[in-house]
This record gives sequence, C-alpha cells and structure tokens, in this order.
Amino acid sequence: MADTTTDTTTDTLRRTALYTLHAEYGAKLVPFAGYEMPVQFPDGVKQEHLWTRNEAGLFDVSHMGPCFLTLASGTRADPAAHEEISALIETLVPSDIRGLKPGQARLTVLLNAEGGILDDLIITRPYEGDRQGELYIVVNGAMKDQDWGIFKSALAGKAVLTRADDGVLFALQGPKAEKVLSAYFPGCAGLRFMESRRLVHDGETFVVSRCGYTGEDGFEVWSSAPAGSELVRLLLDDPCVRPIGLGARDSLRLEAGLCLYGHDLTPEISPVEADLAWVIQKRRRGAGDFPGAARILRELNEGPARKRVGIRPLERAPAREGAEIYVGGKAVGVVTSGGFGPSIDAPVTMGYVNAAHAAPGTKVDLMVRGKARPAEIASLPFIPARYKR
Repeated sequence: MADTTTDTTTDTLRRTALYTLHAEYGAKLVPFAGYEMPVQFPDGVKQEHLWTRNEAGLFDVSHMGPCFLTLASGTRADPAAHEEISALIETLVPSDIRGLKPGQARLTVLLNAEGGILDDLIITRPYEGDRQGELYIVVNGAMKDQDWGIFKSALAGKAVLTRADDGVLFALQGPKAEKVLSAYFPGCAGLRFMESRRLVHDGETFVVSRCGYTGEDGFEVWSSAPAGSELVRLLLDDPCVRPIGLGARDSLRLEAGLCLYGHDLTPEISPVEADLAWVIQKRRRGAGDFPGAARILRELNEGPARKRVGIRPLERAPAREGAEIYVGGKAVGVVTSGGFGPSIDAPVTMGYVNAAHAAPGTKVDLMVRGKARPAEIASLPFIPARYKR
C-alpha cells in the first residue's frame, strides 16, 4: 500500500518524529499527505532506487495511519476474541480476517456500498496470545481520518480505535534488510512475508512486520517516537543503509506493479477491476457479506468491463497519469501511474483499459504531449518480487 499526495500548503503541514533527521541528511522536503516529507536526498531518485534494489533503503512512513482496533470488552487470551474482532472488521472489508493465523498480516481494501475502494490497508492479527481481540491496522496517511471515522462510526460501542500515528513507522527494504535489522532484532530473520511480531530492543517494544511496498524483501517497524528515532539513527550508521525519499518509493512500487491510492485505486474502482480479486478469499466470496458484494461477485463471475494493466512504452518518453490510451484511433483507457523504471532502464506505466484490450502483448498508443506514442500491454509486475515466503 502506498499513499496519495495532497495539496496541503506548507503552513498547515505536520512533521514526523524523523523530520530533524531528514534535514540533517539534506532531504528535499515537499507537501505529502498532510506532512512535510522527503521526496529525495542528495544522491537523487535514481541512485536511491537502485540502492534499495541492491542494498537496504530506509523510508520514513510515519505519516501513514497505524492504529490498534480492540474489542470494547478488551483483549484476552482466547481465540474466540479474535473471531469477535474479525467479525466486526469483516463488515467493512472483503478479506478473510477471521482466518488469519497468530502473527499473520493481510492486505485488504475498505469498500463503499457500491463496491468501490475507499482505501487499501494492512490488517494484522497479533501473535501474542494475550492480545487476541486486537488488530494492528495500517491505513494510508491521506485517508486515515476518513478510515478511522468509518471504523468509529460503524463499530461504535463494539470496538475501540487507538491511533498510533504519533510514533515512528519506518520501512527497511532491500536484499540486505534482514542482515541489518537482525543485529537489533535477531527474531526478525524467522519471519516470512506478511508475518509480524512484537520484538524488544534495549527495553523498548517494537512491532516488526515483514512487508513493504517496493517488491523487495524487507520490514516495516512501528514504535514510540523516542525509541524509533534512536533506532533509525543506529540503522543509518550501517554502511548498507541509506535514507530514501518518496520519489524512489514511487518508482520502486511502480516497477513492482503495486497500486497507489488516489491514482490506481479510487472509490469508483472495484477490487476486481484493480486486479486485486485475490484479496477476497473463498469463504468471503461464498458468504457475499461485504459492502458492494453484488457488483463484485458479478464482476468475478462475468469479468469486469475494464482492467488494471501494465503498459510498456516502446520509446523512451514516459507516459504520466491522465494520458489517454488508444487502440486503432479510439480511446480505450487512461494511464493512472507512469514514470521511469531505473531497474529496467525503461519507462513503465499502469492504467485501466477496456477488458477487450487487456491481454499482454496488445499494441496500444499513449498520448504523450499531444502525440501518439507506441506501447504494449505488459504483465505485472515489471520486475519479479523478492519477498521471503
């Protein structure tokens, strides 16, 4: 999951607990999701991107929306408590949360009544036996007030939401992330993709999850602001680690074929159209008890009218968001994300096209600065994921 930008002026921007560190490392700061965030550091976007693919990149994602949703009756050492809290959140999302194993995380989507996507989010069942009846949830930063408002309204009197966006949330991504983080959390090496544990370092508790949004192996770590800030400074002392900005985060997720909310995902787009049908497990499909189920089940059975696809421009010019997609002189879709992929040294694009033109290899034209540029539909991701499964 990746966040969307906002037009917030610098007069009203918030700052994360790592803001001072960004300034020390020479970051170029920009408005993003209501915060003043680093878009790049002195090495530049391309070098930051390639460093993450080969070493370990550290991203400040404290602007996101980490929170804890707990039964109003409290947590307890009882698997039935997990079933209770899962039944509540499953009224809002289409994924099988009840079926999560202790410590397992799952990407899902928050739906409106028409089956459109209000946000994408990660929901984790705590591993610890005495924390059943609680879910650790991370939503997108620009959508957190909306999402938390929905949770509070829909689950009033049944569950309590505790926001945790006053701490530090960082992502350490890349092939050397495990080696680097294991020096502080030896137990992290045993985690598999989309698994999470509460781990202790220097007397402080951290929530360590093996996940990320780059296509690389890596971790996302949440803690209190003081403990997180101290750990980030220690990590950046490692020669394998460099700070990475939002620019490289966007190019990394685009190469990995991952959606950006507010661009590739919107309230009008369903998870089936977005090629996210895999977030709806068999039990939920059978029950059809989630918002917008009629539309979504129909699209699962009959196929959607449009589909999210990868697109490879055949020239060097990248196509940006909003560029129209043509086949035979007729508009058949629109680009929702586009840019240059440093790992493959070529432009990469995602967008939506009519289902009839969604097959990989289909020749299309992209309207770039008023001129039709040749391209073809491509399979996603543009580079293979390297998650530790």
